[in-house]
This record gives sequence, C-alpha cells and structure tokens, in this order.
Amino acid sequence: MFHRTSLRAAATLTSISLLSGCSLFSDSEADGNGKLSVGTTSEPTTLDPAAAWDGSWELYRNVFQTLLSFPTGSTTPKPDAARACRFVDSASKVFECELKPGLVFSNGEALDARAVKHSIDRIRNIAVKGGPNGLLNSLGSVELVGELKVKFHLKASDATFPFILATPATSLVPPGEYPANKLREGNELTGSGPYVLKSYRKRDRSELVRNDKYTGFAKRKNAAVTIRYFPDSSSLARALKKKDIDATYRGLSATDIVELQQKRADSEHIRIIETVGMDVRYLVFNPKDPKAGKPAVRRAVAHLVDRDALVSKVHHGTAEPLYSMVPKGITGHTTEFFDRYGDPDTAKAKRVLDNANIETPVKLDFWYPTDRYGSAGGAEFRELKRQLEASGLFRITVQGKSDAEFQEGFKNGDFPVFGWGWFPDFPDPDNFIAPFVGPNNALAIPYDSPEITKDLLPASRAESDRGAVAKDFERAQEIMAEDVLMLPLSQGKMYVAANDDVGGAERTFDPQTIMQMWELYRKASW
Repeated sequence: MFHRTSLRAAATLTSISLLSGCSLFSDSEADGNGKLSVGTTSEPTTLDPAAAWDGSWELYRNVFQTLLSFPTGSTTPKPDAARACRFVDSASKVFECELKPGLVFSNGEALDARAVKHSIDRIRNIAVKGGPNGLLNSLGSVELVGELKVKFHLKASDATFPFILATPATSLVPPGEYPANKLREGNELTGSGPYVLKSYRKRDRSELVRNDKYTGFAKRKNAAVTIRYFPDSSSLARALKKKDIDATYRGLSATDIVELQQKRADSEHIRIIETVGMDVRYLVFNPKDPKAGKPAVRRAVAHLVDRDALVSKVHHGTAEPLYSMVPKGITGHTTEFFDRYGDPDTAKAKRVLDNANIETPVKLDFWYPTDRYGSAGGAEFRELKRQLEASGLFRITVQGKSDAEFQEGFKNGDFPVFGWGWFPDFPDPDNFIAPFVGPNNALAIPYDSPEITKDLLPASRAESDRGAVAKDFERAQEIMAEDVLMLPLSQGKMYVAANDDVGGAERTFDPQTIMQMWELYRKASW
C-alpha cells in the first residue's frame, strides 16, 4: 500500500478507458445512496493495522484515517486527519502535525493528539515481525504538544517521512479499543475513515457502510460497499460476468483480462479500465537456506530467467520485463540486472556454479501465495520451473499456500525461495529499496548491507528534492544486483473491471495503488 521530476508522471497513475462502447446509462452520478459490490482475491491477513504491511491496507484505506493521505488526483501527501503538517527544522528531523478540531472515531472517542501518539507508539511497541514497524525505522519519539498537536522526532533526516504518515501503516485507532502492547483480537475494527466495517467474514466478505461521523476529504458517491473475497481469478471473473458483483479489484489473471477485453456474449456489459502500474514481482532468496543462501546459486538463477518468455506466456501483455528494483516511471530506475546478467545464458550459469564447486542439479523449493495474485502466481512459477530445469542445472519443486498461510510462513523463514509482489507504500525510489534491507524488513529475512542502510539511504533522505536522489539509488541497485537476494521479474499494469452501469472506476486508484471505494457509484439510467 506510497515524487520528484518523474514522480509526477508515475504517481498520477493516469487512467485510460480501453473500451467505451455504447450504454443505456448516463455518466452522471445517481443520488449517492446506492450500494455496490466489489470482488477481489486479496483478503486482509489481519484487521489490526499494527500487524499489516501487506494487502490488508486495501481495506484500511477505506475505514481508517491517517494524518496525511493522497486525495484523488494528488501526487503528494495532503492533510487528512491533520489540519496541517510540516518540518519545523531545516534538517528534516522534526515533523509537526496539528489535528483538525472535533474529530471523533466511529465509536465516539476523540481523535486527538493522544490517540495519534497511541496509534504510532503501539506499532513500535508490538513490533510484529515483517509488520509496519519496518517503515518507522527513522522515528525516534512522538511528543504531545497540547491536545491537538504532535511532534515526530526523527533519528536522522528523512524527507520521505510525510509519505510514510500517508500510508495505511500509520492508521489512527482509538486507544479505548486497541491495546498499547498487544494486537486487538476478533473480527472487528474501529476507525474514523469514510466507512465503518459493519461485518467481516473470513474468506467471504467485508460489509462497509457510511461512517456518519466522518469529516475527511473523501466525497462518498455510494452508501455502502460489499467487498467479496474470491479464492481465484476464474471464480472472480465468473461472478462479474453473472453480475453477482459490480466491479473487481486485484485478482484477475492476464488470461481473464484478455478474454474480458474481447467482449464476448457473457461479458458485453463489462468495461476494462487500465492504469499505469507499479505492480512489481520479485523472486526472493532466503539467505539462511543452505542452497538459496549461496550467492553462486542465486547468480546462476539470475543468468537463466527469461523475463520476455515469462511476460509473454504468463502475463499476455499485461506486464513488461523488469531489470531494476525500482520500476519504470520512478526516479532511480535502471537496467542493472540486465547489464550484469544479460540475456538467459546456460553456459554462464554453469560456469558460476562450477567455479563455486556446487554440484548440479541444484534442488530448490519455490513457494508462492495461491490467492494473492489470482491465477497468475501458479502459472508464473511453473514457467520459472520450466526455464530453470531446461538448463539441466536445477530441479525445482513448486508449492503454494493460501495468502494467510504464506504470510505466516515467510515471516517464520520457512521458504528457501518465494515469490513476492510489491505495490508501493508511496511512489518514491526509497520505497523500492528501504523496505527490503536491514534487520527489520518487509521480507522478514535480515539483509545486512551497511553501505545502503548507513550511507546511501540516509544521504538520499536528507535531500528534499526527490529528483536529485537518482545516483544514491543507482548505487544501491548495483549492490543488490551483486547480492541477488531479490530478483526483479516484471512490472504489471493495474486493471479494474466494472459493469457498464458503474461509474467512477477511473478514479479509484490512489498513488499507493489502493482502491478508493468511495469513488464508485451507480450510474443514473436514461
């Protein structure tokens, strides 16, 4: 779940409607009291924001507020629960926010400075492994300054801190219902966002209704949204064709997208909306594994992966090859992994393994979440298996787990090699490097790189002009390409599929590629 010179182009996420066609519906909004149903294969792993650094943010953005946020069309953080926020020193080490007066949570508790401090402090106190605490590494302390003002004292200069406060990681919660030192239990949550979670049924649905106490920037164009969770892409696509749901979010496979674009008899009522994508796929190697932990094994894999074939056979034009940790459209994008490893070359891969005295074929287990990325995950890993085994240098076993089980597994370090999809927390090169390095990172596997963590990241964060940090991130990627603990594979586009009587889909994505449910509405019929 979060710009500089090229930042403007990347973060705006300009939407393009691929299929307009004719309709019996007016583009004008109805009365704003309609109810809609959105389908996805991305279900929250937890309802407590102190524990989630994953797709759970898609729910959080619609039910919680943050101090700052990205209103529709914005490319930089703007006040949400805050009236104003700013650095109050020249070194970008003290960040102050003043809250809007009179804010309350849906349970009636005051959303004041004490609630803000409680919300941020509990993330760090609970410190869930692989959780959002990793985003707050630069934070030293939170100071109360009266009832409506807080100061964030940073350990070092960090010009990206406002972007972090705009992520659902820093969702604001009422102290009366969220313990300071442990996670909230049960299937309920309490926030101050546009909607209230009326009910949640695991592997089924979330029922959202308007929060009557909400006073933020979102202009809700519907009265309620049901988010339905599907086990795979095919069941999601079937529900859309049958009009059991009004729109989809994450989860449609490339095959289903291509089929829906063809406008067959069972999909004539469906529009596909495409946006510039920041959906990045990586292959991750566990450095503690006896085989994947060997640099030569990882480099041999890097010499063998054929991204063009992967994109063609699995993604069918809905993604493009990626040879950089930082995707296209973001400052710091390079082709470092291509420059270093080139086109697929079995001879080079064999030479790397032979020089390290590694016996072949190398046996590796590859893991992926079965329900996080629709049906593409399985196809992607079967193609990787085919490519590596065709060299005669590897024997790959592919295994999948449900997203909840997968999240638990990678946090426990159970997987030697696994797939990882990354949607940016905020659109800055920092967010494609920093979350994956250091002892407490999003991958839950320590990555010790002092030059990145002690030199390059601090230097880049001291620079308020985010267009001037390219060299720092180019060097960081040289280091990461040498280590190959992560291997970038592809950069995907984002798609929303919606029935032709549903409007607002073009405006649903924010720069964090999170769906803003309040933009959807039922079109007025002629």
